[in-house]
Amino acid sequence: MGKFLGAAPCFTIPMLVLLIVGCAARPFYPLPSRLPEGSRHPLQTTRPYNIAHRGSNGEFPEETLPAYKRAIEEGADFIETDVLSSKDGVLICFHDVTLDQTTDVGKYKKFANRRRTYDVQGVNITGFFTVDFTLKELQSLKVKQRFPFRDQQYNGKFSIITFEDFIAIALDAPRVVGIYPEIKNPVFINQRVKWRDGKIFEDKFVEILKKYGYKGSYLSKDWLRQPAFIQSFAPTSIIHVSNLTDLPQILLIDDTTIPTQDTNQTYWEITSDSYFNYIKKYVVGIGPWKDTIVPAVNNYMLTPTDLVTRAHAHNLQVHPYTFRNEHNFVHFNFHQDSYEEFDYWINTIRVDGIFTDFTGSLHHFKKWTSNLPPNDTEEQSASDLLHKISVMLNPYRS
Repeated sequence: MGKFLGAAPCFTIPMLVLLIVGCAARPFYPLPSRLPEGSRHPLQTTRPYNIAHRGSNGEFPEETLPAYKRAIEEGADFIETDVLSSKDGVLICFHDVTLDQTTDVGKYKKFANRRRTYDVQGVNITGFFTVDFTLKELQSLKVKQRFPFRDQQYNGKFSIITFEDFIAIALDAPRVVGIYPEIKNPVFINQRVKWRDGKIFEDKFVEILKKYGYKGSYLSKDWLRQPAFIQSFAPTSIIHVSNLTDLPQILLIDDTTIPTQDTNQTYWEITSDSYFNYIKKYVVGIGPWKDTIVPAVNNYMLTPTDLVTRAHAHNLQVHPYTFRNEHNFVHFNFHQDSYEEFDYWINTIRVDGIFTDFTGSLHHFKKWTSNLPPNDTEEQSASDLLHKISVMLNPYRS
């Protein structure tokens, strides 16, 4: 008996998993969206959030499927998008109200007569507007990289996606990934797009979130299951949405010279203590442009303002935008080192989240500067491996 046992094959756990899967004649990895409840790694909530600004758009054209998938691979806590509308009322993921800068719309003769001039936030803008194209027409276009100094090899390869496509990417992620959609240019959209049911842009926006199960106040059980922040530069949109959902909202704040698009309030009004005391009934935080927190002149940062300190005093989170790795975006104070920049904003300014075009850089910085000792990091890797094995075995458990 002893010799027989000694001659028996010794199966390691990975080999056993392979044998089980091979016998079952099915894909090795179950689809993430089909994983059992609770089997995905939860969202981390103890460190500043890594917010993938328009996806990993430092690598891929912004707001495209591969940009978002790449951001998830690189460790994003949230994927961020701008939501606009097509002519036929379908919500899409696109940043500019015009298509000119980041699509190939200009090469189509059949669309030449679509060029228009509209008033957008008090400025006359001429171009091809999303609101003058149906979804089918928009998805016939191909997108391209916004900045010429970034990788151009993906130009012309990807299409505009819908808000629902975007949500599906997050829900199919192998771990819990939050979404961070913006109600983009709501005044303009509501002027140009009318829905048959009489609802407005903000209503349709929330309808889609509810359709896919997004609900719950910040850090509630429902929210942690499917995390989401709603963001907007328009205070009236935020107040309207607060009557439709209890999802947490973020008031975006523009440059000091730009008033709010709907209420025409100055920067100084909406960053005053009295306004913070008012708006905190509707939002959990603010999203200011980073140079309004720490002003810069000739690419050198000056003395920080008290904006973060005052926001925190009102129990408001601060998620500044936008962090980009290229030398022309990193202030000289940081010696062209984006890690120094992350360190300053996280550990000196003490922000609660960062919008970045380079998700992987922020993820690696946070990982390498975490308070975990080396041995704990190794234990975490082992834990991750066991978790993956458990996920693969789950479908075969009776």
